[in-house]
Amino acid sequence: MTTSTSSTSHHLSPAFPGRAPWGTASKLRAWQQGAMDAYLEQQPRDFLAVATPGAGKTTFALTLASWLLHHHVVQQVTVVAPTEHLKKQWAEAAARIGIKLDPDYSAGPLSKEYHGVAVTYAGVGVRPMLHRNRVEQRKTLVILDEIHHAGDSRSWGEACQEAFEPAARRLALTGTPFRSDTNPIPFVDYAEDAHGVRRSVADYTYGYGNALGDGVVRPVIFLSYSGNMRWRTKAGDEIAARLGEPMTKDAVSQAWRTALDPHGEWMPAVLGAADRRLTEVRKSIPDAGGLVIASDQDSARAYAKLLREITGVSASLVLSDDGGASQRIDDFRASQDRWMVAVRMVSEGVDVPRLAVGVYATTISTPLFFAQAVGRFVRSRRRGETASVFLPTIPMLMSFANEMEVERDHVLDKPKKDNEDPYAEEADLLAEAEREQDEDTGEGDELPFEALESDAVFDRVMYDGAEFGMQAHPGSEEEQDYLGIPGLLEPEQVQTLLQKRQARQISHSKKRPDADADLLELPADRRPVVTHKELLELRKQLNNLVGAYVHQSGKPHGVIHNELRRVCGGPPSAEATAGQLEQRIAKVREWATRMR
Repeated sequence: MTTSTSSTSHHLSPAFPGRAPWGTASKLRAWQQGAMDAYLEQQPRDFLAVATPGAGKTTFALTLASWLLHHHVVQQVTVVAPTEHLKKQWAEAAARIGIKLDPDYSAGPLSKEYHGVAVTYAGVGVRPMLHRNRVEQRKTLVILDEIHHAGDSRSWGEACQEAFEPAARRLALTGTPFRSDTNPIPFVDYAEDAHGVRRSVADYTYGYGNALGDGVVRPVIFLSYSGNMRWRTKAGDEIAARLGEPMTKDAVSQAWRTALDPHGEWMPAVLGAADRRLTEVRKSIPDAGGLVIASDQDSARAYAKLLREITGVSASLVLSDDGGASQRIDDFRASQDRWMVAVRMVSEGVDVPRLAVGVYATTISTPLFFAQAVGRFVRSRRRGETASVFLPTIPMLMSFANEMEVERDHVLDKPKKDNEDPYAEEADLLAEAEREQDEDTGEGDELPFEALESDAVFDRVMYDGAEFGMQAHPGSEEEQDYLGIPGLLEPEQVQTLLQKRQARQISHSKKRPDADADLLELPADRRPVVTHKELLELRKQLNNLVGAYVHQSGKPHGVIHNELRRVCGGPPSAEATAGQLEQRIAKVREWATRMR
């Protein structure tokens, strides 16, 4: 049987930079060698490897497949991928190291020239018995790429269980925080934590923080943009809000969608800023490319039109997961074109290492999708490269950006009663008073609205868990200070440069006359973005303190709340900002102390 040992590293695809198949293990990255060692020591039937996007999961998996084939532990390989494009990408990568996988297999005997097949989860879901018969006939290694997709629907999970239960070996891979639902993922082990909640257990984990320290992935600079939004609800009410200010989930959703409206001013301003950033990056990385991740096809077309107006050249448009779309991604990968606009499909697994600048122009707000989206920009090719991702000042996204290094396991059980979400009770109490729908801010949110107008304001830079910058107008020297950061820098140099940029911006603002200060002139670290849950916690804290003060003073709740409003100012608690709530908390504590 032909194995990968006959290949040489210069034949490897872009998915294998600087690496080689089994037999030249010195070319493996340290984590890949560590994962190989862990596997070979245990020789398990099931193995779950969690590695950050861009770290090289494909290399590890195919290296292991080559070893198992060469040592006759298995006789064939089946790769299960999330999409048609990734299925073909796996087959191409495997072929370059001597493992031949048929990406077009549908039924019947497999040609003897192949070592196995590459299929999709959807394909397995349609014909699980076809694949079960194959793995029963010959000892098979099944590689389950991005295995969380096996939990996308119960039918997919059940089909994978049925099809691959007889497999000799199963290798599960994922590069993201696991799903937030409680559908069990096949072939993943779970263990109870201290609270009796079952969580997934990985056999080998290589997180973003480790990969960043090893120089395996690029550091990410997040540039967030705020601005004023105005929209009309289906009831005919016109609402205005500013991105980043505390508001209900519905208001966040509508303000977010207003910002992404291609007919407003926010998207053109942010795309223009992203293109200026790309120009700066291309000074040191000439083939650097940019990617706009859109919510839907209409928006993607509109963004591509805006980019043509901004740059004078057409952007590559990827609208669906078909053969033509795959070819357009391949063409973009091999070119030096500036921009690609896509709907979702390039958010996971698609290997375009030259992507260095991204615009997160979608309302999908799960940590899994965000991590996969950012993963498109972190694939390091040489030391010193940085990635830049532009996003709206949405509390949830800001939280994800600041927690890039956090590891997450799949939680199989809902928390028990005494460990439930501490905000849930308060949310229920406030729901009727606030008349708000507690909808998820994601693609399922179908609240009708009409975007009326929007503008953009540079808000802050997030890097390595810290925040820098003060608000600035698009096109201003202050904004350009951050857009003009060189594209090749060591991580510590990025930190130093951002600190210097902010210090210079603060110095300039102090010299500006008060009459000219039309933006919030505070450093980013003094302008925390408050999440909806944090607001609920502040309201709950205030209500608890008022309740305690009721017993001390003998006054009714309503009287105390009205007195707090009179003294501190501001609207009712359900509409108050975080700062106003904190003022009231301090004031009621002061009153309680005086009465003791």
